[in-house]
Amino acid sequence: RGEPVQDTARVLSRYLDGIMIRTFEQKEVEDLAEYGSIPIINGLTDFCHPCQILADLMTIRAVKSSFDGLKVCFIGDGNNMANSLIVGCLKVGMSFHIACPEGYRPDPQVLEFAKAYGKPLEAAQDADVVITDVWASMGQEGEAEKRKQAFAGYQINDAVMAAAHADAMVLHCLPAHREEEITEKVFEAHADEIFEEAENRLHAQKAVMVKLMEQ
Repeated sequence: RGEPVQDTARVLSRYLDGIMIRTFEQKEVEDLAEYGSIPIINGLTDFCHPCQILADLMTIRAVKSSFDGLKVCFIGDGNNMANSLIVGCLKVGMSFHIACPEGYRPDPQVLEFAKAYGKPLEAAQDADVVITDVWASMGQEGEAEKRKQAFAGYQINDAVMAAAHADAMVLHCLPAHREEEITEKVFEAHADEIFEEAENRLHAQKAVMVKLMEQ
């Protein structure tokens, strides 16, 4: 009802053991963390999507056994997924390459972690992991047609997968728009990996709660 977020944080801290928040502005999460006295988990903001990336990293390690020497390729919008993937992949020692249209690059703060830009086939060359996300995320539905034009050619398809390693895995945080950011053929060929990634959201979230709230 319009009360300051710092008041909400203080009250909920007296009621709960932790808060997971999915919102738009990153500042809302940071304000909750500043004024709250319980763990605040970022479930998603326009800036980053850290819990999803934990599940992605869990899936990559399960399939590839190790992060050592792996190259990750992301094709699509330089959005919250891309921002968190850059940080997460580099922190565990993988190399990261991204292909996105001009005007849709990752946040400038994140570009300190990675400088690799290029065309989809260049980014996917010899990749071990290929990742994408929808072209129009939550709250961007009104830009869908504009984004379809901007992202034309930034699709995971047979040509992109041919440039990657033969055993490259494909990830998508879902829901997927088949024949936009990824073809039906590639999606179904890698469905086991994609839905293992979806399952790992549950396990990764439980691990976060155990880490933050264990007594």
